[in-house]
Amino acid sequence: MSYVLRTAASADVDAARSVMLDTVYGDLRSGYVPRWHRDIIDIEGTYLRPRRRTLLVAVDEADGEVVGTGAVRDQGPQAPPNPPWVAERFPSRSTAQLCRIYVRPTHRRLGIARAMVRELSAFVAGAGGYEAVYLHTDPAVPGAEPFWRSLATVVCDERELPGGGQGIVHFALPVPAPSVGEPAGEPAGVSLTATAC
Repeated sequence: MSYVLRTAASADVDAARSVMLDTVYGDLRSGYVPRWHRDIIDIEGTYLRPRRRTLLVAVDEADGEVVGTGAVRDQGPQAPPNPPWVAERFPSRSTAQLCRIYVRPTHRRLGIARAMVRELSAFVAGAGGYEAVYLHTDPAVPGAEPFWRSLATVVCDERELPGGGQGIVHFALPVPAPSVGEPAGEPAGVSLTATAC
């Protein structure tokens, strides 16, 4: 199986939205909740237009289907619902939040999400001005928590808080150093040949 990871264009919006909505309804089981998922409806305004944000798509080269998404936004976690000290540690504008890293179930465990994180980190490095890289995950999603624990450092596991909080796990990744000779903030298309893990 071969995939291309590239910056999303306007023509990819509907397919990317489909991947995201299928994930929030299927894996997260929350369904669409406007206060959490507003960006899924306004993908262009949230990810494609702002200079310090991006959306990548993973495209199956065999049929051209968008099978994965991954995004960066210059917005830290908000309190509430997140713990105040987590929100203070990751302020908006200086925090790159990795989000919407979703892969269709039939294309998982092939290295797509890991490649997405690598390319999103390259975007963060090229964009400049970020002092922290943050993300959170719902450990109820199969494979999500071990995946992120293999790449990032746990900042707060809300299950360990009194009352259990929202039950999510907050992570930090190192801020990547800028690459010499790379266009600022613009990841190139990357080919990925995947084999089952």
